Formats: sequence, structure tokens, C-alpha cells
Amino acid sequence: MSFFSNFSSDRCPGTISGNPLNGLCEKVCIQAEKIFDAGIIQTRLENYSAVIENAVPADPTYPLTFISARSLSSEGIVTNLSVERQAEGPCARVQATVTIPIEIVYVDANGVEGKATSSIVMNEDVLMFVPSASVMPYTVTAAVSSVSPEGVWNQDATAFSLSACVTVILKVSMQVELLVPSYGYCAIPPAQEYSQEVCSGFFELPLYPQGKNCSTK
Repeated sequence: MSFFSNFSSDRCPGTISGNPLNGLCEKVCIQAEKIFDAGIIQTRLENYSAVIENAVPADPTYPLTFISARSLSSEGIVTNLSVERQAEGPCARVQATVTIPIEIVYVDANGVEGKATSSIVMNEDVLMFVPSASVMPYTVTAAVSSVSPEGVWNQDATAFSLSACVTVILKVSMQVELLVPSYGYCAIPPAQEYSQEVCSGFFELPLYPQGKNCSTK
């Protein structure tokens, strides 16, 4: 059993049936990340120069033949952050450099497959809601994803020229204590262990082969 398979208990998360007020028993303070604003930027890059580093195996034989490339993590590195509040309205101009770590898979001139790290750097300039000044600071973070279907080795630059599909989600968030209604603690059902019945087919076989015996005419 699990949360997903145990729908019968009213102490497990899932779809609410009936009056949602039934079972509410307390107000709970939880520590959580509150997202004040978020926005998605999707871009297709062409001929992006990605210099390789940390090749495995080391010292590949050039030239390299591109196989694939994709982001190493869903968390981008935000630097050069600038927040300029607008004179009217709650929005601010948010400028940031978002670095996306990527891994490139290739085959070298000797036919040896290898991989190396690189990065894609995006300069973002957007309008977002930014909360007013408070003791607790807000942060601007980036969730990222990148995949490169094509790439060509550039011998002179020791880099690949990539085409890349890039997604960046900028978020303005803060760690806060929120007061929320609660139904109490969850009831954790026992996990159902996975078992592969490797003997089931064997045990279903007849004890002896089916067929005519000596007494059958």
C-alpha cells in the first residue's frame, strides 16, 4: 500500500469527497517556501559555443563527434542580479545571468565515447512581482532545463557549436512560516513490497508430461 493506492483512509492525501470542512481539527504553522512570482522563458539557441571541461576519459583525440547534450541539474546558477522597482505598480525589472550546467556526450577520433561538462549562459531581463522590504529577504532562483539535438565540433575554439532548446523558470521566493488549516497527521500505510513471482509458471506445470499412457488404446 501507499498514499497512491490507499484511497480509503481519510488520513491520507488525495481527492476530497464531501464537505471539505469535515475533519478539520487545528491551525498549523508550517515552514515553507512561498513563491511570490514565477515566469517561464523558453528559447531556441543556434550555434551556441560550448567550451568543454573535465573530459572523461581525459585527453580525448580530436576532432570530436557530437552525440547529445543536456542539462546536468534542474537548478540554474543566478548571478549579476539586479532588481529595479518600477515607479508605478508592484512589479520590478529583474535582470540576471542564469548559468545552466550541461553534459556533452561525444565520440573522439579513435571511436572512444566520452563526456565533458560545459554550460549555457542566459541573460534574462523581465518584469516580476517583488515583495516589499522586510526583515526576511526574498531570493531570485532559476529552475532550468536544456537539451541539444545537434552539435558540431569547432577545433579552433576547443568547443562544440550547439543548437539548444532552453527553458528557464525564474522564481521570486522566501522561506516563511505559514498558518494553514489541518486535518491532523497523515496515516502512513505500509509499503507494498515488489515481488516477482519467478516460480509461478514453473509451479503451474503438471507433475508429469501430458500424453497417452500404456493403458490408453
